Amino acid sequence: MSDEVDMSDVVDEGDEVDESAGDDERVLNGVGCVLALAGVLVAAAFAVPRAAYSYDGGFEGQDTDWGVILVELPLILLAGFAVPPLTWAAAVRRLGPWAAALVCLAVVALGLWGLDAVWHPKQGPDPGYGPGI
Repeated sequence: MSDEVDMSDVVDEGDEVDESAGDDERVLNGVGCVLALAGVLVAAAFAVPRAAYSYDGGFEGQDTDWGVILVELPLILLAGFAVPPLTWAAAVRRLGPWAAALVCLAVVALGLWGLDAVWHPKQGPDPGYGPGI
């Protein structure tokens, strides 16, 4: 009879499809991990130099701002760690990988712009001003 199907051929074809789908999923997960690392590095490169005076404290550490050190910087780094992969995961469901990468880049740029517009940690006094001798 011609209606008989060899089950070993069907199982083999299914395994090949599952393996390639698993490889694609691993690549997409790997991109999310790379974006998390890149996001925290970009956030650190942006925020740490701006907050340098807050943890240096100026003359004899009198202006050390513990709120910046213990609250603001960790929250900025956490956002840098979480926002890019979450944006990637949400965008890759609806868009292709390249479009999702552009969306992720746009969200990070908007986040840094918003942070620059809102976050102003204390800065050191200008060396040209101050009390005289």
